[in-house]
Amino acid sequence: MGNPGTFKRGLLFSALSYLGFETYQVISQAAVVHATAKVEEILEQADYLYESGETEKLYRLLISYKESEDAELLWRLARASRDIAQLSRTSEEEKKRLVYEALEYAKRALEKNESSFAAHKWYAICISDVGDYEGIKVKIANAYIIKEHFEKAIELNPKDATSIHLMGIWCYTFAEMPWYQRKIAKMLFATPPNSTYEEALSYFHRAEQVDPNFYSKNLLLLGKTYLKIQNRKLAAFWLLKAKDYPAHTEEDKQIQTEAAQLLTSFSVKN
Repeated sequence: MGNPGTFKRGLLFSALSYLGFETYQVISQAAVVHATAKVEEILEQADYLYESGETEKLYRLLISYKESEDAELLWRLARASRDIAQLSRTSEEEKKRLVYEALEYAKRALEKNESSFAAHKWYAICISDVGDYEGIKVKIANAYIIKEHFEKAIELNPKDATSIHLMGIWCYTFAEMPWYQRKIAKMLFATPPNSTYEEALSYFHRAEQVDPNFYSKNLLLLGKTYLKIQNRKLAAFWLLKAKDYPAHTEEDKQIQTEAAQLLTSFSVKN
């Protein structure tokens, strides 16, 4: 039968090995749960700061997690970086750095989770921003990529008014594209990107249906698009809403000013 002592020692070693493995699993699972809870806590803080308009505090919170592998953290960091870049007091040099960093964070978020509508949305926004530094050819060349990611964001979350609004901006941009840019587009694509003001309106209205009064810029663009198609009465209706929109951010204040200027530039025929 062999040496009973050896057998017992082997049995004891096997039992300890099993216990060690089970303990490792429990500790590993506990670490994952703790890490998940920590990420959720950070996201909760981040969302509170974002809703409160605490742009700089939000950036300081999230930048310390820039090496994170979590897509939800990364796309929020991309958004926060961009928001800091948009502040009027941010220098041009700093703005450029933040714009490129935002794209990198958004790209990593998308790599970590291709099913995240927000990752698609912010990746498209950041590509568009970078185009401002790389010239009109690059900006136009990226047009289809941007559109593809906005459309994917809407597909993944049809209730996200911002993604729908951004598709409206895409349409508006190509509807009003000047002739020289159209010429460049024709050189870059067999079928260059194009759209109409009517298509832009359909997205802006759809965004309002999903989430009424969610964004002052959507109201402004509804007014501006109606101006483009010579419907002054509806233009005035939406511009007035944009002018009266409560200003929570620097952008809201800028939009109030623009809406007021547009309203004084024409009279509505009743």
